Amino acid sequence: MDNYQTPDLLLYIHPLASFCHKVLIALYENDTEFESRIVDLMQEESSAELLAYWPVGKIPLLRDRKREKTIPETSIIIEYLNEFYPGKVKLIPSDFSLALETRLWDRFFDLYISEPMQKIVVDRLRPEGQNDKLGVEQAYQRLPIAYDMLEGQLQSHSFVVSDNFSMADCSAVPALFYADTILSFRNTHPKLTAYFERLLERQSVKRTIVEASPYFHMYPLFDKIPKRFLNEKK
Repeated sequence: MDNYQTPDLLLYIHPLASFCHKVLIALYENDTEFESRIVDLMQEESSAELLAYWPVGKIPLLRDRKREKTIPETSIIIEYLNEFYPGKVKLIPSDFSLALETRLWDRFFDLYISEPMQKIVVDRLRPEGQNDKLGVEQAYQRLPIAYDMLEGQLQSHSFVVSDNFSMADCSAVPALFYADTILSFRNTHPKLTAYFERLLERQSVKRTIVEASPYFHMYPLFDKIPKRFLNEKK
């Protein structure tokens, strides 16, 4: 007899998407049970259910079937998981000051590394003659500033806020993974490089990369992804 029960949590994702990686890492850190559903935003049949819950059409999107709640936006999803589906890894510290720092650096990775990274990547996909040259130049200027700030932040802790893994580190992984293929920090920022390598050792991160690897060929800078990530094993 099959005793399988449908998980309460349903996550709409695409395995290549960096912001989806952020939430997947949070879920895997705590072995949170969930169902994933891959969405192709270019296909109406694939995206119809997502759009019914969240007409903006952005992924990831979390649906809590038990509470009949729809939770959008990566940081809000992780906050929700921390509150209603907590596990051994507390992704938002109880201490107010540390929680504030966690939220700050979470936004830092999203806004100052992921956002310019995506600006550059998306520009590669634009039709000829419709490129945003100024926007790309500004994105390239922002990345080294962000790297410098992180190098200064990573002075005394194993992770970006403290010695404990947090939501900010979930945000760091995909931001740094893809940004390194655009403007590498490995020969210029030793503390940032060491931090990134520590993140890569976590099982949640390894699993996320394994699941993404079959889709890496779709990434415009596929040739810049280190070969070790193309042959990751679970």
